[in-house]
Amino acid sequence: MSTPEAARPAARSARPPHLSHVIFIAAVAALGGFLFGYDSAVINGAVEGIRGKFEVGAGTLGTVVAIALLGAAAGALLAGRLADRIGRIRVMQLAGALFVVSAIGSMLPFTVWDLAVWRTVGGVAIGMASVIAPAYIAEVSPAEYRGRLASFQQAAIVLGIAVSQLVNWGVMSLADGDQRGALFGLEAWQVMLGIEAVPAAVYGLMSLRIPESPRYLVSRGRNAEARSVLARVEAEGVDLDAKIADIEDRLRHRKGRDWRALLGGRAVLLPIVWIGVGLSVFQQLVGINVIFYYSNSLWQSVGIDPDASFFYSFTTSVINIIGTVIAMAFVDRIGRKPLALTGSAGMAVSLSVAAWAFSYKAGTGEDIHLPDTQATVALVAAHSFVLFFALSWGVVVWVLLGEMFPVRIRAAALGLAASAQWIANFAVSQTFPALSDWNLSGAYMMYAGFALLSIPFVLLWVPETKGKALEEMG
Repeated sequence: MSTPEAARPAARSARPPHLSHVIFIAAVAALGGFLFGYDSAVINGAVEGIRGKFEVGAGTLGTVVAIALLGAAAGALLAGRLADRIGRIRVMQLAGALFVVSAIGSMLPFTVWDLAVWRTVGGVAIGMASVIAPAYIAEVSPAEYRGRLASFQQAAIVLGIAVSQLVNWGVMSLADGDQRGALFGLEAWQVMLGIEAVPAAVYGLMSLRIPESPRYLVSRGRNAEARSVLARVEAEGVDLDAKIADIEDRLRHRKGRDWRALLGGRAVLLPIVWIGVGLSVFQQLVGINVIFYYSNSLWQSVGIDPDASFFYSFTTSVINIIGTVIAMAFVDRIGRKPLALTGSAGMAVSLSVAAWAFSYKAGTGEDIHLPDTQATVALVAAHSFVLFFALSWGVVVWVLLGEMFPVRIRAAALGLAASAQWIANFAVSQTFPALSDWNLSGAYMMYAGFALLSIPFVLLWVPETKGKALEEMG
């Protein structure tokens, strides 16, 4: 139904007077998501170079690729407590510093094991960024724009993934298509990993230009500062004193500021915390990061030449961006649950079709191939899978995690849910090389099964948070 003309001026007057400022601070916070995506995916272009440089097998290679995810799990757990102790902005700055250190260390490793250490350091930064960005954006965003602003996190993640693939492709071109080709006195794959230090430094510097979360400021008794921040981000006519009083009331009634606040009943954790953990785990068990960590090796394993495999890795990143833009347009219009259900169904079908196509893989050693028809179907299905993920679970999970928890447990619960996400990500990433060697088609059918199981999970347990104020949660 169209909006009556008479209602439109009132709707416009409800816009925050400084919406551009809100967008700016949300975008700066989301730079952590950009680094999260960049760091997660840049390893894709370096896998074969690392394998050749250090002469490692599939197991060790899988560990080096996936070990950053264990660091991310630790960083996510740590970020919640740190955010409550030192503030959201300081955690962003710490994450930026760790990204810089990781990039430089990963560029100059002596052995595969110190490379793994630097990857772990980067993982801690990823975990911190994965928690602090959605929490901060949710806490500074007006309710009517919160879904779209919170989706900046996922938009930044997919942009980081795409830029990392583009940078990898550019570095490969300069090195004549050889991941171990000489470039600036290093091997090409080392340059790929080191370039991340540049956006990481930008993130740290830009975080100096945004305000602290008003909810953190209230928790520290800095109500005048909180009121000043709220005045710049809330709609005209909002009673700021009443809003601060509401935040104070919610904080006063929380059970505690540590992990004990997450506990409840026979299920050990509060039901809403389990739902957050479930969302995080399902997001990873569909196998999305197999595409972004291993797509070059995946396409080469079914007979596609290296240059084309890098191109297809980039095109999936472009599709990822398109899907994310679609989600950003609809997350506040149709709600979180409808998007999630649409994505689950689309992913289940796409993954099943990809599994069928990969079942035609033939040959051994250097002579592995797919028939032309199945190769085309596999490429279309992989891109379709990424599209359905991006327009649903990619955005919706981060939006929900940033807003679904009560204020008294938000930072800790988000940290625990994000940590579970990284552990699930590690499990999928660590096992994929062995699973693909065993039965590539079977691996994709397993991912399709998890996509199917996510449908009843969303229908039965996930709450709809569209349009609700954060203080209404719990």
